[in-house]
Amino acid sequence: MNAAPVRIVLADDERLVRTALRAILDAEPGMEVVGEAASGAEAVSVVRALRPDVVLMDVRMPEVNGIRATEQILASMDAPPRIMVVTTFENDSYVYDALRAGAAGFLLKRTDADQLVQAVRTVARGDSLLFPAAVRVLATEHAPRTRPAQPAWVARLTGREADVLRAMATGLTNAEIAGQLGLGPATVKSHVAAVLAKTGARDRTQAVIAAYEAGFVGG
Repeated sequence: MNAAPVRIVLADDERLVRTALRAILDAEPGMEVVGEAASGAEAVSVVRALRPDVVLMDVRMPEVNGIRATEQILASMDAPPRIMVVTTFENDSYVYDALRAGAAGFLLKRTDADQLVQAVRTVARGDSLLFPAAVRVLATEHAPRTRPAQPAWVARLTGREADVLRAMATGLTNAEIAGQLGLGPATVKSHVAAVLAKTGARDRTQAVIAAYEAGFVGG
């Protein structure tokens, strides 16, 4: 029995961009573009109506930008889709704010077709699309200049959880973290879940951003 296709909504105010994305994704087995939106407000409405698995969200759109649309979708749906922001410039405060709002990752509009398809598959299965170097640059450029007092969650991390969070910030997968720290995969998965719970993060990307903003990693 074939698995259900990954259902995708495209949100971008440029029709040519939507057309190009649709052509790539609809041609891929196991993927289906089920809807499009030309503004952030329309994206919220379309996503609520169609309940896709993945949304490709432009960050700069009229009426409601991609950041606010991401926030509204994640806050208003019991089982929200995975949202991946699509942007022209990677060093963009809009991208950083969208990641903080809960986007699972970001892609540049110049990304090639194979990378786009792989990215959609990655976020569809529940993983984050984390580019450590890019996130580090974004955090350095756009995080608040004056850090508040160290958040309470830092002190609540166990030693192993702290090790796992540092490894997450370098972009390692659970399997790679297990190998690096000499732990079993199930143990790493439990530590990652604890890190997400203690940082209040929706996913790995948000946890890593929280770690940068707290001064726990980076600098």
